[in-house]
Amino acid sequence: MKFDKENYTVEKYTFQHETIEFRAYRNRVYVDKPVSEEFQRMNVFAPEGYFRGESINGYTIDTAPIFMPNQVGGYMPGKLDEPRCTLWKNQEVPNSIFRALQHGYVVAAPAIRGRVQQNETGEYIGKAPACVVDYKAAVRYLRHFAGELPGDVEKIITNGTSAGGALSSLMGATGNHSDYESYLEKIGAADERDNIFAASCYCPIINLEHADMAHEWQFLGVNDYYRMHMQMDEGGRPSFTPEDGMMSEQQIRVSEELAKQFPEYLNSLVLKEKNGNILELDKDGNGSFKEYMKRVVLKSAQKAMDAGIDLSDKKWLEIKDKKAVGMNWYEYVKNITRMKTAPAFDALSMDSPENDLFGSRNVNLRHFTEYSKENSLRTGELAEELVIKMMNPMDYVDDEKAVKAPHWRIRHGECDRDTSLAISAMLALKLENAGLDVDYHSPWNTPHAGDYDLEELFAWIDEICG
Repeated sequence: MKFDKENYTVEKYTFQHETIEFRAYRNRVYVDKPVSEEFQRMNVFAPEGYFRGESINGYTIDTAPIFMPNQVGGYMPGKLDEPRCTLWKNQEVPNSIFRALQHGYVVAAPAIRGRVQQNETGEYIGKAPACVVDYKAAVRYLRHFAGELPGDVEKIITNGTSAGGALSSLMGATGNHSDYESYLEKIGAADERDNIFAASCYCPIINLEHADMAHEWQFLGVNDYYRMHMQMDEGGRPSFTPEDGMMSEQQIRVSEELAKQFPEYLNSLVLKEKNGNILELDKDGNGSFKEYMKRVVLKSAQKAMDAGIDLSDKKWLEIKDKKAVGMNWYEYVKNITRMKTAPAFDALSMDSPENDLFGSRNVNLRHFTEYSKENSLRTGELAEELVIKMMNPMDYVDDEKAVKAPHWRIRHGECDRDTSLAISAMLALKLENAGLDVDYHSPWNTPHAGDYDLEELFAWIDEICG
């Protein structure tokens, strides 16, 4: 692990009529004992103007925030990234790294291990908690070489989507916690702090040991499903075909059983609104928390109408005098449709991405909930309690040994079906209850996606960075 500040290239990237010039420090291995050197390295970029003494948007080479996006999805390996174009709604747009550099941020973009990786002897090297351990090691690397790298290491902002959003939330919740220390020592991470300044989390797939019950609480009674089935073609490229169906009698029974478990968990959190009202559910899944979730959706609808979007086709939505004043929760859920059968995460057949995540060095797939272990259709192990905890930011918010990021931005689309909207809402509430600064919103008609509002994201970063 080293940093040669003289080993760089000065590059330009142009999108349409916009050009950025930046200094690139590529392929910096961020640990001393990598188990996957390809995925334990990082690219660091900085606007070239900083090295000429210029300021950009009020920032200098020493004061610029460090934007730290990851490319993890589905808890698969996250590759190195750089300024490039990507597709959003079938249009080519610059990615977050391009826009961040243009805006005056330093960008540190690490590669991160994922659940499917194996070494030369066949051992798995990317199972939980490897992904968050690598992210922490990358932050420690930045701090270790703070005197030579551009940017302010006390203004690190992580960013990710889906499983990547989960990693960003874990970075924000678990700073410097001893649970991760032995894993960091094993890969030769720098002896530095790994807490961050802010976490940007798009649709985070978190709280996995309670995600099944939250999912069925939301989608209970909606037994037909619609999803895209992915297949790989001969060239190794993914192709998607629509798939729909009806849950089996067993899956419907599972849905009902899991939904009944959610109120007890939700009530155990003792979540409060800003006015002090406790949010809870009765045994049938109704109560103040459900009303709170309705207000989250109504706020999303109102913002869309204020922007001129016609919502008259949403029969589940009650509109009076151009105000979203009420909704039918069940009809709303029917409208966005179910995507996953029950259980959504800890599959009884033990073949979900999350079962893969919680495998071990020598076992590919494991359960991570008592319910699925007891009702498993296969003979499978239950992952260790500590490993399950280490992948859930909720378990660290009240832990005094964890240094929390003071600032959070959480976005979870109104029609996202990959996990229950309750999952992100519970995280946002728990963080607020702990006295942290949280910007939470459910953008209207937004599916499971991220980086779709970079202008707003960067305005938030500028605000918290003063």
